[in-house]
Amino acid sequence: MTDHAQPLELFRFDDEGQSVSVRMEGGPPSVIGDDRYHGAEIVVESGFVSGRVRLVLSLEDLDEWGRCLDTLASGEGVEWPPDERTAWLDIVPDDPMEVTVHDTPSTQVAVRVPIDAAEDWPAANRLRLDRVRRAFG
Repeated sequence: MTDHAQPLELFRFDDEGQSVSVRMEGGPPSVIGDDRYHGAEIVVESGFVSGRVRLVLSLEDLDEWGRCLDTLASGEGVEWPPDERTAWLDIVPDDPMEVTVHDTPSTQVAVRVPIDAAEDWPAANRLRLDRVRRAFG
């Protein structure tokens, strides 16, 4: 990534009143064994509750998110990222879409946000994922 100060959005689900997004942080990854992890944060913004929770993502997590987008677009729910090392999301593509942010590893707090997502959310989020993949390689 050329500009380490500028975070990139991996995805965003939003409507006029609220949003849930994941922002990837710039900078070099943390290396643990053979795995590289990039810092990120889940950001919830609404008139009722707003907050952020940190998470760490591997390049494999980005690949898994691509598969999750396909699953969501087909009408099925997903949980991502798939293991319990970090905060995670449960997304159900109902009407409205329900995005639940879980901070299970530390605070045990979960926040569910109903979002009336625009119809183009699959394509818009696929573009965000492609930008992040190019930046983080």
